Amino acid sequence: MHYIRSYVLRQGKITKAQAKAYAEWKDTYCIPYEKGKFLDFPTLFPEKEQVVLEIGFGMGEATAELAEKLPRVGFLGIEVHTPGVGRLLWEIRRRELSNVRIIQADALFVLQDMILPESLDGVHIFFPDPWPKKRHHKRRLVTKEFLTLVASRMKEEAYLYIVTDWEDYAFWILDKVSQCPLLKNPHDAFSPPIPWRPKTAFEQKGIRAGRKIHEIYVKKQTLPISSINL
Repeated sequence: MHYIRSYVLRQGKITKAQAKAYAEWKDTYCIPYEKGKFLDFPTLFPEKEQVVLEIGFGMGEATAELAEKLPRVGFLGIEVHTPGVGRLLWEIRRRELSNVRIIQADALFVLQDMILPESLDGVHIFFPDPWPKKRHHKRRLVTKEFLTLVASRMKEEAYLYIVTDWEDYAFWILDKVSQCPLLKNPHDAFSPPIPWRPKTAFEQKGIRAGRKIHEIYVKKQTLPISSINL
C-alpha cells in the first residue's frame, strides 16, 4: 500500500492529570506496537463477547462511555497523540474499566502487523481529520486500500462505523466504500443516526459551527466464489 501519513504529530498541551495518568498507567493499559506480534483477543479481553477497534479516539470520551455501557465488549483504541492517550487512561481509572486497551501507534501499521484477519466484530472511525484542502486530500485516512485492509481484519457481518462533520469527506467516504467489494452498505447512502453512539465535545463544536453530521454504517460481506479471480 502506498503510504502517506494521515496525521501530523503536534506537541499539544498535556494537562497535569493527563501526564500523571500517562506516567502511572501506560504500562498497565497500553500495548506497545510490535511488528508481527499479532494480538490474541481471548487472552487480551477474557470473557468478552466481542472486540471493537476504534481508530483515532481523540480524547477518548466516546470510547470510555461505550466501554462503561458495554462491559461485555472489549475496546481496543488506537491514537498517536499523548494528551488523548493520557485522558483515556484517566477515564479508565476513574470509571474502573477493565475492557479497554490502547495502542499508541499508526493505525495502518497496527492493522497490518498486529490484528489478525477476520478477528474484529466492529471498527469505529469517529471524526477523522478531513484534510479539507484539495492538495491535502492525499493525506485522508479513508482510501479504497485502507478500507480493504480494515475489512480484511473484520469478521463476516462485522460493522464499520464512520462519522464525519465534513460533507465533502462524507461523500468521499461513501465513494471509497462503494469501491471496496468486501463492504456492503445496507442504506441508500448515509445511515440514520445510531442511537448508542455517544456525542462528544468535538461533535458539538462542529454542530455549533453549522456543519452537518454524516454517518456511514456498513458491514463486511463474504464474496461469492464466482467473483473471485483465481
